[in-house]
Amino acid sequence: MSAELHIENIQIALPRGADRPFAVDGVSLQVKPGEVVCVVGESGSGKSTLAHAILGLLPRGLSVTQGEIRLGEQSLKGQPLKTLRKIRGKRISMIFQEPLSALNPLMRCGDQIVETLREHTADTAESMQDRVGELLVSVGLSDHKRVAGSYPFQLSGGQRQRVMIAMALALEPEILIADEPTTALDVTTQAQILRVLVEIQQRKGLGVLFITHDFGVVSEIADRVVVMKAGCVVEQGPVDDVLNRPQAEYTKALLAAVPSSVPPERDAGSETVNTLLTVQGLHKSYVKRGGMFRPSQTFNAVKGVDFTIRHGETVGLVGESGSGKTTIGRILTGLIRPDSGQAMVGGQDVLADGAFNDMGLRRRIQMIFQDPYSSLNPRHRVSTILTAGMIAQGSTRSEALQRARELLDIVRLDASALDRFPHEFSGATSTPGLCACDCTKSRADYCR
Repeated sequence: MSAELHIENIQIALPRGADRPFAVDGVSLQVKPGEVVCVVGESGSGKSTLAHAILGLLPRGLSVTQGEIRLGEQSLKGQPLKTLRKIRGKRISMIFQEPLSALNPLMRCGDQIVETLREHTADTAESMQDRVGELLVSVGLSDHKRVAGSYPFQLSGGQRQRVMIAMALALEPEILIADEPTTALDVTTQAQILRVLVEIQQRKGLGVLFITHDFGVVSEIADRVVVMKAGCVVEQGPVDDVLNRPQAEYTKALLAAVPSSVPPERDAGSETVNTLLTVQGLHKSYVKRGGMFRPSQTFNAVKGVDFTIRHGETVGLVGESGSGKTTIGRILTGLIRPDSGQAMVGGQDVLADGAFNDMGLRRRIQMIFQDPYSSLNPRHRVSTILTAGMIAQGSTRSEALQRARELLDIVRLDASALDRFPHEFSGATSTPGLCACDCTKSRADYCR
């Protein structure tokens, strides 16, 4: 029988010097066996910090100063690492938000799942390999042998996330903490993953603490909902009550902000027929080298793609995880060489050899990457990250810093963010906004 998770009046202090003292302040909730509790709120509201505190995974500078965390009758707060290691993965498992930073880059994905099984079970090597295949197939990775033999960087973002989910479900824990596990997945894979989670949850009666900002997911799987703002719980209750009869103004504002699937009406006269980008016959394949007993494998990441983008037009490139969307983007920004094809911008083929040696072309094509943790240099402050490109293009440092402040203001970050490192931000660094408490400060200052 699964145990109940109790969180009582938890308070997590921020480092000295912050105007706001607590990242999580007086939060209480319970996750009962067989129950799915969804925690929702803006990025930076304290959801992930609360989840990390349960397993003793808070970063340096943060500490639990008040309250109690229990799994059944066992207290988790302040337990030594030796005790927590017996609980992590076996009794409480976690699906992390950023798979590239959570997976070991030096180990093949299959070996990382085997490591979890080896640590907590006495299974034979053969049975563990069979279990790895079952887990990967259960999360939608039908080519499980290729995935198991790949390193994390060789997989797409969605494939890495599914490996993380398979690892978390390997031991069928009593409590599963899912920190936005379907954020990087396409809608069909998301539906499949949710079915897997619900099936295991119902079969074993485990409790699930599901952190998300997607109210579609909440309505589909939640039994109860906890709404957080600025580290505090502003509302909680049964899913039907919270979604259909919200009491807190903040909850009402979150629900009102859910995007509509109906596209807005556009003024036809505002569009131009001038072509900005023409892509023709784009091909890209990868060869995975074999070993002594394994033949080399070739798979097509992009095969004969054609499309055009006109001035003032937004083109949505959609498809399942691993369908080649990100590969196309990386090709068009000169980060990957295609096997064949053309991409014409103003009469210039950006895929030609040496095309991106043209500094002017680099300014015209830019990319927002899927995973900020892997694309931002962890050793550089934001000021260096934002100004390096502008200085390389001929701006002075003072001009670049002034422009950086303007850019931060556009994305609703305070200028103080310039002095911070990427790890000091919440996971929404790539799509930032104001602090969840509606103050004029940066999320990086207070809300994690």
